Amino acid sequence: MKYSFFADYSEGAHPEILKCLVDHNDDQDLTYGNDKYCALASKRILKRFNIKDGEVHFISSGTLANVVGLSSMLKPFEGIIAPSTGHINVHEAGAIEAVGHKIIYLDTPDGKLTPDHIEKAMLTYEDEHTVIPRILYLTQSTETANLYTKAELKSVIDRAKFHGLYVFVDGARLPMAFASAKSDMTPEEFGALGIDMFYIGGTKNGGLFGEAIVITNPLLQPYFRNHMKQRGAILGKARAIGAQFARFFDEDDLFIKVAKHACDGAKKMYDGLVELGIEFENEALVNQIFPIFETVHLDELEKLYGFYRYEKIGNDKQKIRLVISWATPQSAIEEFLKDVKTILG
Repeated sequence: MKYSFFADYSEGAHPEILKCLVDHNDDQDLTYGNDKYCALASKRILKRFNIKDGEVHFISSGTLANVVGLSSMLKPFEGIIAPSTGHINVHEAGAIEAVGHKIIYLDTPDGKLTPDHIEKAMLTYEDEHTVIPRILYLTQSTETANLYTKAELKSVIDRAKFHGLYVFVDGARLPMAFASAKSDMTPEEFGALGIDMFYIGGTKNGGLFGEAIVITNPLLQPYFRNHMKQRGAILGKARAIGAQFARFFDEDDLFIKVAKHACDGAKKMYDGLVELGIEFENEALVNQIFPIFETVHLDELEKLYGFYRYEKIGNDKQKIRLVISWATPQSAIEEFLKDVKTILG
């Protein structure tokens, strides 16, 4: 295989992150997230998002962030409104259901929910005989590589608040959303939208591992660490995640710079494929793109590169997923385009 475009966490970690971990490897500090690195990372994150009374907790994975974060907000008979493409609905092996909560999923081709989706869910689940909707689950950027605009997010969040719902944002690729050339909001503006809880992806953005959960609603902050402990989510060496996020949110804004490299690479790949006549259903917004190839060409392409066959389109075409990471070199993109041109004839 010449190069893998399977995922944005196929490599290890960004050199600056590794350097930070090595530089502080021999330092002694407190355990279980009570160390100076987690404290510094929390301070920097809250400042970057302009959140005054928030809390930040560090957790090992996105699935765990979703399970711990969402379940901490729910009574046993309450559920979560989510897009059908949402990670919690498709790619977490029923983790939310396993802890006793229903996902109220709604079909949406672009992965984005609207106020109308909320109204539909509220009409369907309405009394003591049903699960009661309590959380609106959003993903920025979405699993299908789309972006909410600031106006779209504000609209759907305002409608959720009207119905008394909490708002949770899955931010596994949140850095890419800010780094996108099509982004129309800053982290500070995002932090002012009224989101109750969100997490910031580190694993998919050049971190060795780990995510940062940000709780803006004071009502949800007490005993959150108890929820974490019960789910096995408090790490003895949480400092390793704290140190990474402290570096990400240093003055040079590394968490945006790393994501921008990935987004720019995806745009280069997209433009090159369009020039070769490859179809797309949507433009390149973040670091994932979904070109549509004739199936006959994919067997040859798979001999050279790694990628997922995402969806069949008719009888003779397939949509594939190409993911550009913080580490993808320009040369790999150029070589891929060159080989596609050769295969297409």
